[in-house]
Amino acid sequence: MNTPALRITLVSETFPPEINGVANTLGRLSEGLRQRGHEIEVVRPRQAGEAPLHNDPNLVLCRGWPLPGYPGLQWGEVSMHKLVRRWRRQRPDVLYIATEGPLGLSALRAARRLGVAVVSGFHTNFPQYSGQYGLGLLTRLLTHYLRWFHRRTAITLVPSLSQRLELERRGFERLELLARGVDACLFNPARRSPALRKSWGLGPDDIAVLHVGRLAAEKNLGLLRPSLQALQNTFPHKRMRLVIVGDGPQRATLEQQVPDAVFCGAQRGEVLAEHYASGDLFLFPSLTETFGNVVLEAMASGLAVVAYDEAAAAQHLRHGHSGALAMPGDQAAFIDAACWLLEEEETLRRVRLNARKHASRQGWPAIVEQFEGYLHAARNQAATSSASRLGATRSV
Repeated sequence: MNTPALRITLVSETFPPEINGVANTLGRLSEGLRQRGHEIEVVRPRQAGEAPLHNDPNLVLCRGWPLPGYPGLQWGEVSMHKLVRRWRRQRPDVLYIATEGPLGLSALRAARRLGVAVVSGFHTNFPQYSGQYGLGLLTRLLTHYLRWFHRRTAITLVPSLSQRLELERRGFERLELLARGVDACLFNPARRSPALRKSWGLGPDDIAVLHVGRLAAEKNLGLLRPSLQALQNTFPHKRMRLVIVGDGPQRATLEQQVPDAVFCGAQRGEVLAEHYASGDLFLFPSLTETFGNVVLEAMASGLAVVAYDEAAAAQHLRHGHSGALAMPGDQAAFIDAACWLLEEEETLRRVRLNARKHASRQGWPAIVEQFEGYLHAARNQAATSSASRLGATRSV
C-alpha cells in the first residue's frame, strides 16, 4: 500500500560524511526515505572545513562546539526561535531527533510549540560512556535528563532488544525496535585483496585479526592486546597480525600497547569493505554499544566475529554457528571464544560462511520501510490529537 509523501526533518549532531555508527545509520535512513519519495530536511552542526554558506534549501547548519574528551565530535547549538521561524514558513510533518544534546533539545522545544510530531532515537549509550570518561557521578543525572527528553516524544526507537530492556529498567517509556541493516553487496568476501594482505605482512594462509571502529576509551580496546597474545601463545605455528581500522583519541595508546599491529586509520566505502574482506577473525570487545554496526559489516564480509553477548552480537550471532559469544565483561571467556575459532580450520570456514549467509539477509530497505511506518504513525497521532483539541475548544 502506498503511503503519502512526508516532509521529514532529521536532527542530529553527527551526519555523513562523518564516520561513526550514528552518521552511518542516518545516512542510510535519509537516503532510503528519499528513494521512497519523501522530502528530507537535515538540521546539523557545520562540519570541519565546511563553508558557512550553502545552496541546499533542505539543510540547516548551526554552530558546533567540541565534545569534551571526544575529539572529532561536537555538540550543535541553534536557538529554538530560529527553528520556530523556519518551521512556521515550511512546516515539517514529523521530526526525527537522533541526538539529545542542545541541538536536539532546541528542536524538541520548537516542535512542541508548533505541535509537530516528534520521534526520537536512542543511538548512543551516554550513561555508560560517562563512566569511561571519569564522569561516573553524573550518570544518574544524565539518565534522568535522557528519560525526561524521550518522554516528550511520541516514541523512542532503539536498535536492539538488549538496549530496549535496559532502558525499560531505567523507566523509559514507549520504546520501539528499529534494528540496523548492512549493504551486503558492498561488504562482501569477494573484495578480499591478496595485495592488501601482503602490505600487512600476511600471506594467503596467515591470520589477519581485525578490529574496525572508533578508537575511544568506551570501546574496551585494552582487551585487544591480551586476546592477540593468547592467540599467538595457543597457536605458535600460525602467523597472525592485529590490523586496526579506525581513528580516535586512543590510537596513540594502542600504538604503544601493540607496536606490531597495523594501524590503517579511518576508511570508508569500497576501501573499508576491502579491509574487512581481507581479514579472518574480527574482535569486538565493546561493552557500551546500543547496536554496533561493525558487527554486521564484519559478518557480511565473511569474518568470524568474537563479541560480548549484547546489542547487535546478541541479535545476529549464534554462538558456535555464525560467531563466538562471551558473557558481558568476562574477559577470559572472550579470549577463549577467539581461541576456539582457530582450533580447527573447518570451524573457522563454517562460521565465516554462516556469518555471511545471515548478514546477507539483513538489508536496509525493510528497515527504512519500518522507520517510515513509525514516522507516519507519529504524524497521524499528532494530527488526531490536534483535531481533538480543536474540537474541544470549539465546543466550549
